[in-house]
Amino acid sequence: MEEITKNIKEMCIEANLRLSEDVKDRLFQAADAEEKPLGKQILEQLKENLCIADAESIPICQDTGMAVVFVRIGQEVHIEGGSLEDAINEGIRQGYTEGYLRKSIVRDPIDRVNTKDNTPGVIHYEIVPGEQLELTVAPKGFGSENMSRIVMLKPADGIEGVKDVILETVKLAGPNACPPVVVGVGIGGTFEKCALLAKKALTRELDSHNEIPYVRELEEEMLSKINALSIGPAGLGGSTTALGVNIEVYPTHIAGLPVAVNICCHVNRHVRRLL
Repeated sequence: MEEITKNIKEMCIEANLRLSEDVKDRLFQAADAEEKPLGKQILEQLKENLCIADAESIPICQDTGMAVVFVRIGQEVHIEGGSLEDAINEGIRQGYTEGYLRKSIVRDPIDRVNTKDNTPGVIHYEIVPGEQLELTVAPKGFGSENMSRIVMLKPADGIEGVKDVILETVKLAGPNACPPVVVGVGIGGTFEKCALLAKKALTRELDSHNEIPYVRELEEEMLSKINALSIGPAGLGGSTTALGVNIEVYPTHIAGLPVAVNICCHVNRHVRRLL
């Protein structure tokens, strides 16, 4: 359990101080390609912010997020020494306390009393074949989280309905999600499953694509159409509204077509480790 706590602590700090290379590369590419002077200036400032955060070991963003942890447990793994969930939350506590990261979690959504150590995290478990433990820490800020949506479409709405939901969600978010954004989309399953798919989609590297041909095409089309909205960096106009669109799908009921759109700002933080 100590090893799990140690890794979670380190991952919380790492995720908040250094952007993953896939997102960083897309941001730098966008800065080179942006044609609007103001948009280009903003992207250059975001690049500078990343460099300062890395060099001085300070958070990329003041909102260091709610800690979301994906745990893939190999079915041959036997964990001893206490509660896995307690070990993960202890890692979050240590990471946010020792890393001097902002503590943003309240113990109850109504009484709003701060827990003062950023716990508890939101933890998702998955049992998979094998004998390894895979941890993904993805701190999520709420400026962009608050702009996310779930829509329960009718099957007759089809793929055009899905496209409309994605574009409408980005339009409604406008500058509030701190663009350029990364858009995670979940299609199918149930109300809660499509939301989880959208959240997991944000942890997938931006230079990857869904293996299903029509989904890959949808990712590319949506990225192009979102950038054509000209919301631009910080919502002040430009050709870079999104750095990437990642879509995941799952089987669903004959009567349903759930769609979730989870928006993240350019600080799309995720760190993955195998133990």
